[in-house]
Amino acid sequence: MPTPPPPADLARIVATALDEDLGPAPGRDVTTQATIPADEAGIADLVARADGVVAGLVVVDEVLRQVADRLALVTPSVEVRVADGTAVTRGDVLATLTGPVQVLLVAERTLLNLTSRASGVATHTRRWADALAGTGAQVLDTRKTTPGLRALEKYAVRCGGGTNKRMGLYDVAMVKDNHVVAAGSVAAAIEAVRTRYPDVTIQVEADTTEQALEAVGAGARFLLLDNMPTDVLSATVAAVRAGEPTTGRVELEATGNLTLDRAREVAATGVDYLSVGALTHSSPILDLALDLRA
Repeated sequence: MPTPPPPADLARIVATALDEDLGPAPGRDVTTQATIPADEAGIADLVARADGVVAGLVVVDEVLRQVADRLALVTPSVEVRVADGTAVTRGDVLATLTGPVQVLLVAERTLLNLTSRASGVATHTRRWADALAGTGAQVLDTRKTTPGLRALEKYAVRCGGGTNKRMGLYDVAMVKDNHVVAAGSVAAAIEAVRTRYPDVTIQVEADTTEQALEAVGAGARFLLLDNMPTDVLSATVAAVRAGEPTTGRVELEATGNLTLDRAREVAATGVDYLSVGALTHSSPILDLALDLRA
């Protein structure tokens, strides 16, 4: 199983979601708290209602803990039946939760929102990973994530067999066309980043073969080959690879207008990565349910 997001990130995500659902902490669920005694205990199963790849089960304990704290009740126990990253089928029980019914029902929507969203991202990513299997290319995510959920969504990409690119603007420099215009040239932009932030990796976007070779000549060792037709992409990869005995290994990423039916065609050009923003900005949820046992 991929390394989960840091506990502090999970705690923040859950707290924000509960504030939205219950109102300012400790908040309230007027229906559940009016109709169910605080001392009533029960069992609920988290169930898949569709085939897919599960992710986000790492939030279940945190959701239940925070809800129990807000209601001043005992935290339910959790028996996780499958690991994040596992392919599941409709009807599979993913986890069993035992404890105060008030906690189970108050937690239900937040728990399902987060796990369904993460599982949807993992399911979509797995389709790309399967499409690229055996090509040597990997699918990458982007920063096109749901605000506040980046840590969870990028974890879901890993669960689906994808690879994370940069986490944000702080850990990797990505020189795009506007940066080049502002700096005056690709070389000037690269040098400016090296001077101020010598510890970060530098990536450079290129729209043409000429721009790609200019970036390599300026010292770039990671190129984003943006919106190139397949023939242009192939020619650019070949041109960059031809110079590698003297320049050193350059990692190449295809990005822009990529679809599953073109995945292997693009990978065959020799790129190392396919960058797909849709993994996080357009994945439908995986339908999950929390069923309280009678």
